[in-house]
Formats: sequence, C-alpha cells, structure tokens
Amino acid sequence: MEPRGYLTEPMKNSVPPELCDVDPLQIHAETALQKIRQSVEPIVQVESVAIRDCLGRVLASPVTSAVDVPNHTNSAMDGYAFKGAGGDQVGKPMMRVVGESLAGAPYRGSVGGNECVRIMTGAVMPVGTDTVVPQEQTERDGDRVSINAALRVGENVRYAGEDMKAGDTVIRAGTRLGSAHIGVAASLGLTELSVFRKPRVAFFSNGDELRSIGESLEEGDVYDSNRYTLYSMLKEADADIIDLGIVRDDPAAIGEALVRASDCADMIITSAGASVGDADYVRQLLGELGDVSFWKVAIKPGRPLSFGKIRNRLFFGLPGNPVSVMVTFQLFVKSALKILSGESDSFQLKLSVRCMSTLRKRPGRAEYQRGILSVDENGETVVHSTGQQGSGILSSMAVANCYIMLDTDAQGAEPGDMVFVQPFKEIL
Repeated sequence: MEPRGYLTEPMKNSVPPELCDVDPLQIHAETALQKIRQSVEPIVQVESVAIRDCLGRVLASPVTSAVDVPNHTNSAMDGYAFKGAGGDQVGKPMMRVVGESLAGAPYRGSVGGNECVRIMTGAVMPVGTDTVVPQEQTERDGDRVSINAALRVGENVRYAGEDMKAGDTVIRAGTRLGSAHIGVAASLGLTELSVFRKPRVAFFSNGDELRSIGESLEEGDVYDSNRYTLYSMLKEADADIIDLGIVRDDPAAIGEALVRASDCADMIITSAGASVGDADYVRQLLGELGDVSFWKVAIKPGRPLSFGKIRNRLFFGLPGNPVSVMVTFQLFVKSALKILSGESDSFQLKLSVRCMSTLRKRPGRAEYQRGILSVDENGETVVHSTGQQGSGILSSMAVANCYIMLDTDAQGAEPGDMVFVQPFKEIL
C-alpha cells in the first residue's frame, strides 16, 4: 500500500472545487523551498574556535589526519599476545609468559614461537606477536598459559591506521559538528577548528494585543509566546539571536524595527502582521524596503508565510498562530539557516509508518498534522494523531514528536493506512 504522504507536486483530483481549500495566490511548498534555497548565500566569514566550543558549529575547512590513528598496532583485549601459526588456534600447546605489555609501557623484548606476553587493552603488540587471546579464554599455571578457545590469526588486534590513516580527510567541510566529530578532532591532537561564523538572526513580534510575560492582561490581550518559541528554535539552530521585542501596529515603528534588524542581522523574522488584515503594515513596508518572493504557501497550518529580502537581508514573515510559527520555521526557516550557516547536508528524515488514527482534511493544501510516533506491542513503529489540529493549539506541539504529512489532494487517512511522517524531536 502506498503511503498517503506528502507529494512534491499536487495531483489532479475529482473533488468539487467548493470542497477544496484553494487560494489562487498560494504556491506549492516545494516551489517555496526552491525559491528560498536559490535566494540564500552561505556565510563566508570564518573563525578559529577551541574544539570544546565547536559543538553545533559548521566546519569551514576539512580536517585531515596528520598521523595514523591508532598510531601503533595494539591489543583490543586484556589477555596474552602470541604468534599465530595460521588457521584456527585450537588448544595451542602450553606457552611460557615472558613479559608484560601495558598501555604506555610496552614490552621491549623478543617473543619466541612458544612464548607469549601478558598484555592489556591498548598496549603495543610486542615484536613477533600478531594475535591476542582474551584472558577469560585461557588457563594459567605459574608462568605457563594454555588457550581454551578457537582463534584466528590477527584476532583481537587493532592495527596502526585502522581508524584513520595519515592524509585521510576525516571530517568534510560543511559538516555540522557533533560530539563524535569533536572526539575525532581530539584524537588527532587538534586544539582548534576552523568554523563559519554563526548566522545572526533578528526577530520581533508585531501586534497591539501582545504582552510580554510578566505583564498583566487586559481583555483581548494575549501573551507573546511566539518570541519565546522562536528564541528556543533559533538557539537549537545555533544562531546568534537578536530579540527586538514586541513592535506595535504602527508603520513608523515597524519600519524602524525592520531597518534596525537589517543593520545587524543576516536574517529577519517577524511573526503576525503579514496577512491581509486592516492593520497589515508589514506588507506595505516590505514593498518599500525590499522585495517579496511569495506571500502564501499551500500548507496547513502556515499558509500566510511570506519570504523575500529587506535591504539585501533574508526576510521571513511568519503567521501569528503559535503552531503555524513552529511549522513554518521547521519546514522553511530551518532550511534557509542550514544553507546560510554553510552546512552541506540538508537531509530531512521522512518515514513511512502505519497510522492508527482517523485523519481528516480538505484537498487543496498539504497538511502537517501533529502526531506521536511510538512502537506498538508487535514492535512496529506507528503514529497516532494528537487530536485537534487547530493552529492555535500550541499544547499539541509539546505532546507531538512528528508531523503526519498529508499531500495536497489527500482527504485524510484511516486507521491502518501507511502515511509519511517527519520527526522533529529526538526519539529515544
């Protein structure tokens, strides 16, 4: 069964137009992503950063190994090193222990054909030895040891250069550095790495009804949760963040905020104020200060998404509804930030899983419904809906760990159908 998932282009369908959720001004999500990607130029400024502070940064220059890692052939086990005779070593005759090789204190003597050396994990293999038998597979009597297991020549040995060879490129430029990359750099003795400067992102919320947390609410007022959500998502994206606060519905104030943001940031993000309402000052100002590539995208939630440039700075006008802010950020802004930061890999995980809920939608827009990925009693990965999918139900995002991706012309899904999902939280 084909998943009822997200398609890159809408299909023709026989649903009557009056039952479709269609706006002639909206563009398809893939078209929007293409326009965004074509507009973003990666940051070129580079800085050297101590490796302890490089987690999450994007590597500007490839890391090449100057040495073999490991730099010597060593034991992978605590046991006894000896010279294998070829083939399986079964019940090897009693060997005499002639010395000991410790990590940092190698055995310097020679090892004969019927001799062995007590060796510890990581210790240099003595000259004349090529195999290690774990100590639990031996019997020792004084200075004599016998093997009680079948071993192949070379077993339990780590060879010089087995991990990395001198001259190998071990981390590519454009890699977002994780803990394993930091460990690799440390294993090469590096103290600093060359990384791209972080993207600078300025953002503000627009609306007379918005209040900062800690303030009292009058009738009609709401707390500005979007700024805190955006701050957290930008922090997760490892951006340098410039919070310009709440800007009232006044053309002069909004224009001043946009100009100020363009003076200090690579990207500007606003939430609300970019729809078609009576107080739509942002749209007017964008026409004066820059250019807009698109105003609406055929997705739900998040249709009133605008993108363009203000004084040659990237601009995203996100919707005002809290869930729409998160969806549009994760689908569009995050993609732009990856390119801006110099990251070469923009892969987004998409899985085909069995849906366990009834899902409803109108054709005309691709939908990203909130879902919960889990493993059922049979060990199969499945997804359940979080329930109500209104764009103002922010609590559903706290419960969800994925989007259920329903294509433009889908009318929903039934329990048992296969659907595409896109995880947006780490799933342990």
